Amino acid sequence: MEEKLRFVLEYEQGQRTMSELCRRYEISRETGYVWLRRYRGASWEGLLEQSRATRRHDNQTPQKIEEMVLDLREAHMSWGPRKLKRVLEREEPGRKWPAASTIGALLKREGLVIARRKRRRTAPYTEPLAHADGPNRVWCADFKGWFRTGDGERIDPLTITDAHSRFLFRCQAVEKTDTARVQAIFEAVFREYGLPETIRTDNGAPFASRAIAGLSRLAVWWMKLGIVVERIEAGHPEQNGRHERMHRTLKQETAMPASANRRAQQRAMDKFREEYNQVRPHEALAMETPAAVYETSPRRFPIPIPEPEYPDTMLVRSVNHKGEFSWKKHHVFVSEVLWGERIGLLPVDEHCYTVYFARFPLARFDARHAYLTPLPKQGLTTKTNAGKGEASPSPAPPSPQPSGRESVRYVPGLKCQESARLFRPIGPPPIDPLLKTKGQVQFNRTVERLSMSFFLIQPLADPADLQPLFAVFYCPVGRGSNP
Repeated sequence: MEEKLRFVLEYEQGQRTMSELCRRYEISRETGYVWLRRYRGASWEGLLEQSRATRRHDNQTPQKIEEMVLDLREAHMSWGPRKLKRVLEREEPGRKWPAASTIGALLKREGLVIARRKRRRTAPYTEPLAHADGPNRVWCADFKGWFRTGDGERIDPLTITDAHSRFLFRCQAVEKTDTARVQAIFEAVFREYGLPETIRTDNGAPFASRAIAGLSRLAVWWMKLGIVVERIEAGHPEQNGRHERMHRTLKQETAMPASANRRAQQRAMDKFREEYNQVRPHEALAMETPAAVYETSPRRFPIPIPEPEYPDTMLVRSVNHKGEFSWKKHHVFVSEVLWGERIGLLPVDEHCYTVYFARFPLARFDARHAYLTPLPKQGLTTKTNAGKGEASPSPAPPSPQPSGRESVRYVPGLKCQESARLFRPIGPPPIDPLLKTKGQVQFNRTVERLSMSFFLIQPLADPADLQPLFAVFYCPVGRGSNP
């Protein structure tokens, strides 16, 4: 650096010619003129050592294409390289676009990539959605986690998607998460797109309740339309992972930050829904958009909604406003959510019936004691015979069968989630054989200690019953006291 500066200063002062200076500093005349030109252009900074690498490679991405990629990225900050590449190819198919890895390197170079902390993850579990092999086979519904707008108003978005095509039917903020508002939104969707075969939800209201088989008024309405109701296991949102993944994108696009008020927030969610369906490509769909894969259902929404019909092999009973149906001299409690509906009782044996609503089994009815019990779990399909590519095991057969295979609590590949409060039995429950044995042993020991005394056994039920009940009274000897 010092020699370059002395060389230039000596030449500028006119002490020696260029040829003499080049011979003295042992450089070529071409190098001498390069130093002089750099000094006159950028002063002494031009004499600093510079990189000899080529400024632009032959295969480097053209500047115009880089600008188009960056402009699209700035418009959609949550899109990755593959989605950006797919949209650019769709808009200008004749242009040669760089690879997704090149686009990723460009975004990282421009500071448009936020590094994520790597987390240890379990292997993905896809069995519950294995039978969603076509449009309208399974719809997913849930409430996106609530948040507040700029003015402090709470927003509860109801989202409905098709599990196969990821098509987003609705993203609607409701004022209250009750049955009336949610049912109105579903009815509008059914009128526009038709009916699905199955609807999968979580165990929260208004999708489920603590009634028999987890039924709710909304679930009863779905069942009257011939829709199979599936619910994921409590505390396992990953079993509805496709829908939950959409919720993450929805949050990034519309709630970070939230809009100023409810009206502005709904406009943002409507814009997201249109972009999600029509513009944003999906990697699981071979980079196609959900709108390109989804097809409307051939099952149209019926007007009016038909009432359930039962074959002649069933006994039909009506459920009153207390949620009970009449059986001989008893009123058997089923559920208040079935108020005003008709249920069918399919005989299994002489004293046992399977309770059906429409074509869906709900419980077992013990006619001897007039109370309900859950369906046997061995009748449910396991994940070994509900694999991908087979027919969906969820829809019930056309004619009801005495099996729990089509229970509304069924989720393919999962254990059914029992409700905390299923039944209200009328008669005495069956006695556990183990408890009965322990009670018999204790009774025998008591008789041995009272072998010199008298005691009276008074029947409390019909002795002909299989499980009669008795009251035992002890009578002290020689004291003359009452038992």
